[in-house]
Amino acid sequence: MRNRRSLGLITLVLLLGAVAGSLLGHLVGLVLPEGSVVKDFFLRTGSLGFTPATLNTGLFSFTIGFELHVNVTGIIGVIVAAYLLRWY
Repeated sequence: MRNRRSLGLITLVLLLGAVAGSLLGHLVGLVLPEGSVVKDFFLRTGSLGFTPATLNTGLFSFTIGFELHVNVTGIIGVIVAAYLLRWY
């Protein structure tokens, strides 16, 4: 019988994979020359989410917002993390 992983562990591993992939992409971008097509490919990001909205009642204010920046190396990091999680 295959052991089951908790949703928290899976989320943590995939999030760490995304962060590691994005960090690696930025490090590669620092090494590549300015204006390079490869550098533009690694550093181009897309945004998902919504801008912060504020509710001010006079007594307190509440701000909520969420934005996720996705790039190619972050997606590759998630795929590698999912593959490694399969063997863990």
